[in-house]
Amino acid sequence: MTVEDLRTGSGARTSPLDTLERLESEAIHIFREVAGEFDRPVILFSGGKDSTLLLHLAVKAFWPAPVPFPLLHVDTGHNFEEVIEFRDRVVARHGLRLEVARVQDYLDDGRLAERPDGTRNPLQTVPLLDAITTHKFDAVFGGGRRDEERARAKERIFSLRNAFGQWEPRRQRPELWNLYNGRHRPGEHVRVFPLSNWTELDVWHYIAREGIELPSIYYAHRREVYLRDGMWLAEGPWGGPRGGEELVTKTVRYRTVGDGSCTGAVESDAADIEAVIAEVAASRLTERGATRADDRLSEAAMEDRKREGYF
Repeated sequence: MTVEDLRTGSGARTSPLDTLERLESEAIHIFREVAGEFDRPVILFSGGKDSTLLLHLAVKAFWPAPVPFPLLHVDTGHNFEEVIEFRDRVVARHGLRLEVARVQDYLDDGRLAERPDGTRNPLQTVPLLDAITTHKFDAVFGGGRRDEERARAKERIFSLRNAFGQWEPRRQRPELWNLYNGRHRPGEHVRVFPLSNWTELDVWHYIAREGIELPSIYYAHRREVYLRDGMWLAEGPWGGPRGGEELVTKTVRYRTVGDGSCTGAVESDAADIEAVIAEVAASRLTERGATRADDRLSEAAMEDRKREGYF
């Protein structure tokens, strides 16, 4: 390096990390911190885009060793077939163990009852907490992001949950200089959110850069849907059109995937990832705000569920 290099700061200077590299580095650091601090972590995996990204980052974090954690899917039974087929294919590809906690089992034996509105998303809490207790999971990775919803914007990356799985805002710890406190009492556990600082647009840019496969319903396709409360819902085992609602065929895609009874599609011609990125960049609504009816039950719907033990 010459004197001129030193004066101008050129020469062997390393270029700064771009946004995606910083986010990837942070997420990988979080995965490795959890592996070092906890005994029985688990990754929530539904086959949706955020949990698929989470698994991709976990594979990177421990490569060439296998991912040292099992996966857990809290299955409402109201799933899109394309997503379940994709979920099982990904699990088999990576040789992972998948635990499934089924809401239907709880309905069949009377531990839960169907809701009048037919949605099962709020019914996931009890099977989730039971699975955590049964398997003694002490750290549970989720794909929640702070830009999704106001209640999630309050969440720490390491979110302490009490012995009943409940979120208590006053007990959350500061997270300065990328230092995370995983201490917890017996019976408690920590929810971990490596994607906290990602946006929906970051997720899609990273999926494009890494060539990550997703379920086909994230891209434009023809589907029979009906309009309810401003959202296009699909007919399925969870039900269909009610009085005054009519099935029509539309070109749609899904921005988020959940219980079929409350997850809406958006009209879209975005059939490839470049078109999806352009569409998301122009949107002024988060994917949950635009397509999740369960978040519209009340202004505090998500926060109420978080306090009960949901993500």
